[in-house]
Amino acid sequence: MAERTLRRRLDAARWVALGLAVLVLLVFLLAQRQSVDVSYGRSPASAVVPEGSAGELTDSTVPSVAEMDAMVAAAPVVRLPGSVASWDEQRVREAIGGRDVRILVAPPGLDEAERERVRDVEDVTVRVLGLQVSGGIYQANADTLPGWRAQFATGDVTNQMVALIAALGKEPSPPERDGLRWRDPDATELATVTADLRATGRHVADGATLTAVPARTAASAFPDGDALYVALPRQPRGEPLPRYGPALARVFPDRPVVVLYGAWIEYHGPHGEEFAEVTGASFYGQFGDRLSRYEYPQDNVLNAYLARVTDVRYTGLFDRPLPYQPVDPLRVALPALPWIFAGCVVGFLALSARSLWRGVGRTGSVRGPGMTARLAGLTALAMEMSLLTDRRSDPALTRGVTKLQAARAALDEGLPDRHVRTLLSAAEAELDDTARTMGIAGYRPTFYLRGRLS
Repeated sequence: MAERTLRRRLDAARWVALGLAVLVLLVFLLAQRQSVDVSYGRSPASAVVPEGSAGELTDSTVPSVAEMDAMVAAAPVVRLPGSVASWDEQRVREAIGGRDVRILVAPPGLDEAERERVRDVEDVTVRVLGLQVSGGIYQANADTLPGWRAQFATGDVTNQMVALIAALGKEPSPPERDGLRWRDPDATELATVTADLRATGRHVADGATLTAVPARTAASAFPDGDALYVALPRQPRGEPLPRYGPALARVFPDRPVVVLYGAWIEYHGPHGEEFAEVTGASFYGQFGDRLSRYEYPQDNVLNAYLARVTDVRYTGLFDRPLPYQPVDPLRVALPALPWIFAGCVVGFLALSARSLWRGVGRTGSVRGPGMTARLAGLTALAMEMSLLTDRRSDPALTRGVTKLQAARAALDEGLPDRHVRTLLSAAEAELDDTARTMGIAGYRPTFYLRGRLS
């Protein structure tokens, strides 16, 4: 009775080990599908507005394709009504040289049908849609802060046009030039802006399109609520721009100052130039192409910029402290799961082998040496093979071990010899299939048992 109880306990432990191995394997596989979140804070910034749904389309229209064909044939540069792009004519002429280059300039904010008509005009070398420059298979885009600043603060597309003309002529791209010049605001200008900022926190110059600072994104970008905003219209190309940012930062130390020049936004204040560069490069790197096609109101541009400021602050690169994160038990235990799985499998096989050997020892005198020796030899072979199998050969080995367990149980219960031999033959066939899958001829039962029993 005690021996039977021990055997039952060992059998129970064997199946518990197998069940635990399966459970650990499932947990490990499911954990592989979890995504990695590299952000430790969830930014509350608003989602990006889909293109075409923010009121950026205007009522501007262009002539028919035939009319534009005639205009391009009559003049090397055609500017359609509403066009805003400008360039350094001397630099562009030098880039053109003696080639026949035709330039067509269209207004921003066109819908897809209007833009398609502009693209259908033949014999056009350079197309400028708003501030987007393209030609042939190329599109020229600014990719530095000075380039974006010239493009969106003054509408200057000189660098893009020169680079595109060089690419079309299969010439090296010339170095980018910063065509902007700055000047300090005079006393009257600074006093006017300062008075408005002290009174309302914002100054909107004549010609600027800012109507109100977006309250929600402003509160998330600058939670202290002390940011100051200056909105100026797009500046004329070639004229010095009043550099309000540094001057206002001296008047209002430790307060964020946001200055808009058309669609270009500058930041001055806490965290310094590094914060301004990271935010500006991130914002215009993502939205620069979209801003170049449309004439967005400054409310829209500022709202999107403040959302990006919030995103940058929530990365923790600057002033946002690291919040507490509880320990994730799964992440801590994940590296150990494969070892736990391997231990459970080894335990299952060891208990199974022990049961098989016990059956062999107890039934040897009843069944004779041939059947018990065959069972012992196949069991030893299964144990050796279990250390070398892989994903392809594991199923056959598992089926063979199952057949061996059934043969051992049949011996224990005194079932007919024919039934035991059938189970052993089935186990031998599965182990033979395992050996052939592994590519090890010496592990085929015919050769293994011959050498073991000789």
